[in-house]
Amino acid sequence: MISRRFLLAGTIATLPMAAWSRTTAAQSAEWPAPEWLAGPALDTLVDRFPAPAGFQRLSTTSNPFGEWLRQLPLRPAGEAVRLYDGRLKPDQSGVAAVIDIDVGRTNLQQCADAIIRLRAEYLRATKRLSEIAFHFTSGDLYAYADWLAGRRPLVQGNTVSWTSVGPKTDTRRGFRSWLDIIFTYAGSVSLQRELVQLRDPSAFEPGDVLIQPGMPGHAVLIVDVVVNPGTGERRALLLQSFMPAQNIHVLNNPGGGAWYRITGEKEIVTPEWTFAPADLRRFPER
Repeated sequence: MISRRFLLAGTIATLPMAAWSRTTAAQSAEWPAPEWLAGPALDTLVDRFPAPAGFQRLSTTSNPFGEWLRQLPLRPAGEAVRLYDGRLKPDQSGVAAVIDIDVGRTNLQQCADAIIRLRAEYLRATKRLSEIAFHFTSGDLYAYADWLAGRRPLVQGNTVSWTSVGPKTDTRRGFRSWLDIIFTYAGSVSLQRELVQLRDPSAFEPGDVLIQPGMPGHAVLIVDVVVNPGTGERRALLLQSFMPAQNIHVLNNPGGGAWYRITGEKEIVTPEWTFAPADLRRFPER
């Protein structure tokens, strides 16, 4: 059976209405040019996951990354998570919804990589190309601007040297190639170093990360937050990829529903990992 691949469109001009492209694995082995979706818009996180009774969505007026995440398109309800090689994820019980984005053809886009992917896609969609940069586990920084300038890593053991090829223009295929390099040499250890710990664990927002570094470690992304206006309590919607590389998906809460309590909890138990509020981190603004 030929599995489907879903590609983010080359740009998202406005945050509230995202446009996406798709293709099939039977098409060219090259990353294709974006194709705009025809027909009705896909469901988004906001469409599929209403706020629980007594809660309302946290304002993202000052958090454009969080608003962008809320508009992530979802594949049809009930669609299963597949691994990078097309096989079904053995246990689907933790899957609340599948994000409509490709996983790639190799075992690369795992937990921290999925978070890197979405942050990088947001920066590219909002024309902030100069800010797209992540560290390898070795500590070496590799920016998308470096890739465009023709700079390529040569890795031997824990040592990174650099070579130069001809400069490139910004294309979907090129951006995806840079991401695969990042996925190869970055992970939960390097990503945690780039993030800032939340001083107040009760103040989490969409775009924040629960992360435990290690080999393996794990990381999940907070993609939406609701708040009770009377008590101030917040709850979070969580998203992950895992090992082996698999479709990025919203997580069910083992305790019921999809929204997670974080504040005041000793443990945040997700289907495949347990975190603590002290694991909360945030992307620094540059």
